[in-house]
Amino acid sequence: MLEGCKLNNITAQELLYNKYNAKMLGVCYRYANNRADAEDMLQEGFIKIFSQLHQYRNEGSLEGWIRRVIVHTCINVLKKNKKFSESLEITYAENLESRQASVYSMMQTKHIIECIRMLPLGYKTVLNLYAIEGYSHKEIASILEIEEVTSRSQYSRAKMMLESILIKRGIIDLSFKKTKNTAAI
Repeated sequence: MLEGCKLNNITAQELLYNKYNAKMLGVCYRYANNRADAEDMLQEGFIKIFSQLHQYRNEGSLEGWIRRVIVHTCINVLKKNKKFSESLEITYAENLESRQASVYSMMQTKHIIECIRMLPLGYKTVLNLYAIEGYSHKEIASILEIEEVTSRSQYSRAKMMLESILIKRGIIDLSFKKTKNTAAI
C-alpha cells in the first residue's frame, strides 16, 4: 500500500485514506470550530501526506507520521486564518480559581473533548498540542510563532477555563473535590 501511494496509485491512496481518515478527522476536529472546517483540514492534510510520503523513512509508525502531518496542517490552517491568536482577557483568567484535582481523572474523555471544543481557539490549540499531542511549550512556541511564555500562559488559562466550564456544566462535583482534597490533608 505504501509503495503504491508513493507511485500515486489511486487504489493504494484510497486504502491508506480509508485506514486513517476517521482517526485523523478526530485530530482535526479538536482544532476546528466545526465539522466542515475539520473535513477541510483533513482533506488538506491528506493532500500533503500523499505529496510528501516520499519523506517517510519507515522510522517510527506510519500512523504517527501521518498524525504529525495532520497536526501541522491544522496549525498552518489556523495560522493562515490567524484564528489561533484568539484569547480572552487576562482579567478573566485571573478571576478563575485554580484547583488541585486533575480534571482528566474525573470524567470520560468524550466529555472532556466536548468541553475543550468550547474554549477559545488559541487556548484550545495550545491545550491540544501540549496535553494531547505531547509537544513541549518550546515546540509549541516554534510551531505557532509565539513566545514560550505565551504558550505556558495560554495552557494555564485554558486549564482554568476548562475547569470552570466543567463545573458550570455539572461535570465536576465540587463537594467530591472538597472531600477528596480534605481527605488528602
